[in-house]
Amino acid sequence: MTFAKTWIASLLILASLVLGPLSPTVAVAQATGDATETDPDAARGNLDLLLRVIEDDASRAALIDELKAAQTTAETPADDQVVETLAEASGQSAPAESLSLSRRIAEITQAVAQDLASGLSAGWEQIARAPAVFDGFSGAETGILLEALQQLGLILVATVAVFLLLRSIGKRIYGRMGARAGESGVIRTVGLFLASGLIDALIVVVAWAIGYAIATFALGNFGQIGIRQTLYLNAFLLVELCKVAVRLILSPSAHNLRPMPVSDGAAKYLSRRLNFMVGLVGYGQLLVVPIINSNVSYSAGRAVSALVALIVVGIAIWLVLRNRKPVADWLERGGRTPEDVVQETRLEQAEQPDPPQPDARTIGTPDPAPRKRGALGVLARHWHWPALLYLLVMLVLVLVQPGDVAFRSLMNSGQVLLVVILGIALSGAMTRVMVSGVQLPERINQRLPLLERRLNTFVPKALFVLRLVIFVAVVAFALNAINLIDLRGWMASQIGVDLTGTLFSVAAVLVVAFGIWVALTSWVDYRLNPEFGSVATAREKTLLSLMRNAATIALVLITLMFVLSEIGLDIAPLLASAGVLGLAIGFGAQKLVQDIITGVFIQLENAMNVGDVVALGSTSGVVERLTIRSVGLRDLTGAYHLIPFSSVDMVTNYVREFGYALCDMGVAYREDIADVKQAMLDAFDQLRSDPEQAANIMGDLEWFGINSFGDSAIVVRARIKCLPGTHWGVGRAYNGVLKEVFDARNIEIPFPHQTIYLGEAKDGTTQPFRIQSDEGAA
Repeated sequence: MTFAKTWIASLLILASLVLGPLSPTVAVAQATGDATETDPDAARGNLDLLLRVIEDDASRAALIDELKAAQTTAETPADDQVVETLAEASGQSAPAESLSLSRRIAEITQAVAQDLASGLSAGWEQIARAPAVFDGFSGAETGILLEALQQLGLILVATVAVFLLLRSIGKRIYGRMGARAGESGVIRTVGLFLASGLIDALIVVVAWAIGYAIATFALGNFGQIGIRQTLYLNAFLLVELCKVAVRLILSPSAHNLRPMPVSDGAAKYLSRRLNFMVGLVGYGQLLVVPIINSNVSYSAGRAVSALVALIVVGIAIWLVLRNRKPVADWLERGGRTPEDVVQETRLEQAEQPDPPQPDARTIGTPDPAPRKRGALGVLARHWHWPALLYLLVMLVLVLVQPGDVAFRSLMNSGQVLLVVILGIALSGAMTRVMVSGVQLPERINQRLPLLERRLNTFVPKALFVLRLVIFVAVVAFALNAINLIDLRGWMASQIGVDLTGTLFSVAAVLVVAFGIWVALTSWVDYRLNPEFGSVATAREKTLLSLMRNAATIALVLITLMFVLSEIGLDIAPLLASAGVLGLAIGFGAQKLVQDIITGVFIQLENAMNVGDVVALGSTSGVVERLTIRSVGLRDLTGAYHLIPFSSVDMVTNYVREFGYALCDMGVAYREDIADVKQAMLDAFDQLRSDPEQAANIMGDLEWFGINSFGDSAIVVRARIKCLPGTHWGVGRAYNGVLKEVFDARNIEIPFPHQTIYLGEAKDGTTQPFRIQSDEGAA
């Protein structure tokens, strides 16, 4: 038994040398039960024993056999206690698969409880030591700050004066831009919005540059600037640029340039409070703290930083508690201001034929907007609880963390607030576009009457998806800012890069495809619009309509292939399958393929167009619908015929270029043909004297002479060349005039005669035939 323990101890020492989880001394002590675990002499003796075992062939073979036996024994079932005993003897923990389910759960819950208890204990200790952060105040901070203000007084006054002067000029410019934005379209409004932000930022930069010039050339030694002046000017630049971002979002002085859907009073209220908080954090951390650090101590600087952060968090908590009800109402209205609700109510009442009479109790009170229900409604009504919880966490961080950590936490909170405000502003703008729709200028609607309807069909759906993307992005950024997730690490990883690139690629493909489709359909609409440009012919209308449909189908298929390729699917098998499927369809649907091929050639040869009067076999009528596979005809009785092109052997078009009104007139054999010809020419002249009929006649009467000899009449032929589609009406009008001329000149138009036979009986008798005279006598 001792020899076996020695072998096991030697094996554990070897494993510890290779794997490194245990030291050789501890491994030997645990295997042999030696009480002197850390005895160096024992460790050296065990190492010598291991070397002797390895060098001796017989001992090495015995060791291998013992190990095999131990492996066989380990594979046999054992209860938890035996496994734990063997594990303790070998210096290793019991394998997880050998433990029962209840024991595993117990160990997991034990570890979680211990970690939670240790975390709470450590956190409570930090909170208990939190007031010590203000022990760094020595009492000299006030004097240092007053001295710094005296040194910075001139440069501070000069910079602020220049800035306020430029800001007063800028406010007038903002007011004019806001007035123009109220009368402008979306694109011009966006341009004015960006221009206002650029002007505001330029004012800050100019004031900062003038302050630097004054500090460098007018104060102190020429060409030199003090470190405190540099700290102040840099802090001024950063803080005022942050205020520019706040003003750009809230736009307190220009309602029409405000992306944030809040009222004028709320915009001014939020702008003042947020600017004050930004200034307090910025100047406190970028100017006051460095001065205290260099002139008093770093502990005093940390105390000042914590005090500033504590004041800012306290102001934020006060603002949340003070404005929880108005913000809840604003969220429940879906981000719409009371002015928007009143305006929408007035528009809805104006559109009604009989607007309801206002009640005396509700005069001056706008109808309440629809409130959000469900989980969103509950979150909107109780938004202040998660906000207060977050601020309390920030308060604890300010107290228990060093000054720079607290400052970073506040900066992250500011980033979260800025991103949330931007997300709300973008979402509100998209909501307004979704509600009101895309409105194009009147001149564009006149040229492209269907463009606005197409945009209002697709743009709201795209904006809804984009709103979801913005919401996810805002939540992800907020979680990353408070260090709950590592957004940058995920974006830098292969999965993040691939997924982000795929999403952007798919979005780009869809946007480009939609743009191409809108451009194509809009160009077709413009070409088919008779009020602008050249009037499209019937052939152009047909071909353009077919081209639009075919191009739409091709664009959808190509876009689908690109999207599948971008998301990682191999489209080569899909294309091969589509080719095989197309071949199978070609064999199985030969009639359909014949319809399409025949239709293509009919269109290329311009055999007929929409509006033409044609005869296809035994069916004739007006072409109402023409596709690549079939043609729809409306006959004279109003019946609609759908004829596939594969059954069309011949196309007879009656309205191509011109038509002839053919007249075959029968006259008696006794009539003089010269008189008949002259009568027909005179009738044509009389017809041409009618302005309505003369507009449709393209030439003189063409006389062909005697066409045939009938049983009781000689048939003479003439024809009149007419505009396409008018020869039927001209022919009917000419027949009417010709009848009047023939009657006036006593030219006989013969007609068939009948002989009446009453029949006879066998005896030769028949029934009497009574004839009544004009006077009524028999």
